[in-house]
Amino acid sequence: MADPSAYRPAPGTVPDAPGVYRFIDDGGRVIYVGKAKSLRSRLASYFADLSGLHPRTRQMVTSAGAVRWTVVRTEVEALQLEYSWIKEYDPRFNVRYRDDKSYPVLAVTLHEEFPRLHVYRGPRRKGVRYFGPYAHAWAIRDTLDTLLRVFPARTCSHGVFKRHSQIGRPCLLGYIGKCSAPCVGRVDADEHRAIVDDFCDFLAGKTDSLMRKLDREMRQASEGLEFERAARLRDDLEALRRAMERQAVVLGDGTDADVVAFAEDDLAAAVQVFHVRGGRVRGQRGWVIDKVEEVDTAQLTAQFLSQFYGEQAALAEQADSGGSPVPREVLVPQLPEGSETITTWLGELRGSKVQLRVPQRGDKRTLMDTVERNAKEAFQQYKLRRAGDLTARSAALQELQEALALDSAPLRVECIDVSHVQGTDVVASLVVFEDGVARKSEYRRFAVRQGADGGDVASIAEVVRRRFARYLKETESATPLGTQPDATVATGQDRADAQRPEAGNADGEQPPGIDPETGRPRKFAYPPNLLVVDGGGPQANAAADTLSELGITDVAVVGLAKRLEEVWLPAEPDPVILGRTSEALYLLQRVRDEAHRFAVAYHRQKRSKSMTNSTLDSVPGLGSTRKTALLKHFGSLRKLRRASIEEIIEVPGVGRHTAEAVRAALASGGGSASVPAQPPADGEAQDDEGDGQ
Repeated sequence: MADPSAYRPAPGTVPDAPGVYRFIDDGGRVIYVGKAKSLRSRLASYFADLSGLHPRTRQMVTSAGAVRWTVVRTEVEALQLEYSWIKEYDPRFNVRYRDDKSYPVLAVTLHEEFPRLHVYRGPRRKGVRYFGPYAHAWAIRDTLDTLLRVFPARTCSHGVFKRHSQIGRPCLLGYIGKCSAPCVGRVDADEHRAIVDDFCDFLAGKTDSLMRKLDREMRQASEGLEFERAARLRDDLEALRRAMERQAVVLGDGTDADVVAFAEDDLAAAVQVFHVRGGRVRGQRGWVIDKVEEVDTAQLTAQFLSQFYGEQAALAEQADSGGSPVPREVLVPQLPEGSETITTWLGELRGSKVQLRVPQRGDKRTLMDTVERNAKEAFQQYKLRRAGDLTARSAALQELQEALALDSAPLRVECIDVSHVQGTDVVASLVVFEDGVARKSEYRRFAVRQGADGGDVASIAEVVRRRFARYLKETESATPLGTQPDATVATGQDRADAQRPEAGNADGEQPPGIDPETGRPRKFAYPPNLLVVDGGGPQANAAADTLSELGITDVAVVGLAKRLEEVWLPAEPDPVILGRTSEALYLLQRVRDEAHRFAVAYHRQKRSKSMTNSTLDSVPGLGSTRKTALLKHFGSLRKLRRASIEEIIEVPGVGRHTAEAVRAALASGGGSASVPAQPPADGEAQDDEGDGQ
């Protein structure tokens, strides 16, 4: 691992001007390329304290052995040079938004004498026009099958075309009217190319003129008593309408635009792009990328625009397609810093003015919301695929064992998180993962008592004490503490067997942690191999000290700090840094995020209940039943506050006198409800009780 201070440029040697910089490793390979409005301030940020850098950035600067830069005149030149160098050097720490093989397109081989229509994946070729990309190859084939009735162009391979030319007989598509059969001379090259040109115009969005032309020809054929031709043209019109229905109009003004949206966390981001041409969604594509630096949505947008449209312009130039990959309008979630520079560069790629803006209302805002939902869904699916991968889970547990120097893989991991608002309604959650998979039936939540005034550190100490004191109480009757190191974890088949009332040993005795009366596991019968707390060194030390006070020495403790995703061990001055793409880090993040979600949900419930009770409990004669009925009827305290007395009377069991009392209590300003209030649930989970969410 290199020391960045060894190759840090001398003070004053880096120019305060726009430019592009390259980080180079000891082997002379370029590992990162970036641009800057000011090279001096940008490069200085890389040589700050390593502990303050993003994990991926820290890995990059410690892998490099030198940094070089090139000064340019304008930011537009910097943008162009950055893309050129990324394309040339393919640095491993740069994100590349390439078209990969997962995105099928519809290719039209215009360079051939008889152009062919076919589904294609791979690099762009000169003389071929491409439509798409599409989400699925079957969608292209389905649309193509419909359009071949109207545009009977060739779809066969070179071998099939040559064979039927030799035998003088068309293929099946030629017999059923879905190919004009140029192989046997039914149409010549010019007639076939006219069919292909009409097909390309239709897919390019020139649908209205073609529909009007067919409609006019149909009417003329009908007036000329050519009823068979008129019927065929009618069917062609219907086929075109069906094809157009599959590409629903989303922007009625016929806008050409790309709509970009992101879903992200601290370490990765998903991007989705919808391509709208002629007001219709013509294609969609998406990526999930690792964050190289600690960037916000605006910076992600800038990186994407420069990488994506630079790549698309290169592909278009390579294919010599004649069209521009940049639409007239690009809709983004946030405008990046220096958006004028990016807009100018995009305009140069297009050859005309390009608008870059954030939609605020109307159809374009609605479409942006749709793209954002798709990005979030893709990001969630990406996480689920990693979580559901048995090999990845096994690797994560093995990596945790090695990184934390554990005696065995942490088959059972528990995580504690605290949630509150400025010290009020302090609650905590405890989530359980076994074999890398969440066991929601084992989740617990706590209403923090003594530790509420001492901040997160005291709250975590209290929760650890209560959780493991309960464990000691439930296991001491079965086996003394410390005599059953091999029975501290029950996963998989062990736990399934323990659920059966007849489970026991050969002498009929129940195993440790099993209630002899019910045959079911006690709530806190199994301790974890690894206890994770949300926080840094102080939180980890508090949890470890509490376990030590209880005499528990076989549970490892770590703290996971959110800001830099550092893993802190108790009493250690420096954190453990897991690899940026480490499955172990990903597992810890999932456990921590799930604990946070569970804690926040419980805190909102308690806060909502406390706000509701503080207002309605003061109403004389209003019991819990009618209070529940009011909240269920109106849905929230806010809506109840806006209701009139007549509307309140409509609730069963509420008379005018009670309605007036409720109205008066709410009008007096008691309580505030920014969170929808829910009726109190029976058997609300508190103090070490689980709700199985």
